[in-house]
Amino acid sequence: MKRVTPATGALMATLIILTTCRTSAQDMDYQSAREALVQLLTEEGITDPAVVASLRKVERHLFVPEGYRNQSYRNSPLPIGQGQTISQPFIVGYMTQILDLQPADRVLEIGTGSGYQAAILAEIAAEVYTIEIIPSLGEQAERLLTSLGYRNIHVRIGDGYQGWPEAAPFQAIMVTAAPGHIPQPLVDQLAVGGRMIIPVGESYQTLILIERGADGVTVQRDLPVRFVPMTGEALQR
Repeated sequence: MKRVTPATGALMATLIILTTCRTSAQDMDYQSAREALVQLLTEEGITDPAVVASLRKVERHLFVPEGYRNQSYRNSPLPIGQGQTISQPFIVGYMTQILDLQPADRVLEIGTGSGYQAAILAEIAAEVYTIEIIPSLGEQAERLLTSLGYRNIHVRIGDGYQGWPEAAPFQAIMVTAAPGHIPQPLVDQLAVGGRMIIPVGESYQTLILIERGADGVTVQRDLPVRFVPMTGEALQR
C-alpha cells in the first residue's frame, strides 16, 4: 500500500477543494445564465407559471454537447449531432405553453432529439411518450433522462409518423420536426378536448395548432418557424 505523507494528503485535499470550487462556480454560472434566459422568455410572452417553473428547473446545458455548453442559455437553437438541433428556448416554451398542459395529462412528443423538450413536458404533465427516429440520439436521450430521475418519460426508437397508438389517446401532442402535411394518425390519437402543435411545411414552415372538440377538429395557423424536416414515412406521403 502506498503511504500518503501529510504533504501529499494536504495537496490532495487542496486539489479536491479547488475542483469542487470550480464545479460549484460553473454550476452557479449556469444557474445565473438560466435565470437570465427565463427572465428574457417571460418578457417575450412565456408567462404560464408551470412552463416558467419547468424552464427554470431543467438544466439545458446537460442536454447540449460539451463543445456548445457555453452557449446553452442563449435564446437560440444548437446542434446536437446527426444533423439535428435542440430547439430555441423561446420555441420550447411557446409550444409547451400553447398546449395548456394539465397535471394529469398524457403527452405524445414526436422527435425526442436531446430529450430537453421531453424533460420540460415531464415537469408539468403526468406521462410523456416520446419517439425518436435516430437510434443514437434516442438512446442517448433515454440514458440522460433516466439518470436525471425522470420515471414518467417513455422513449421509443422508431418512426413517429404513426404515433404511439397503444398509449393513445393523448391530451396533448407536440411534433418537433416538420412534415409537409399533417399526419392523420397523430390527429386520430388526439383525445377530445386535446391539442396538437406541429410545424408544417418544407422551405417555409408554420406552426399549426389543432384542437379536437366534441364536434370535430379545428386547425389554426400560428407562428412562422424553422425546424428540421420529419423523415421516414412522412417523406413517402
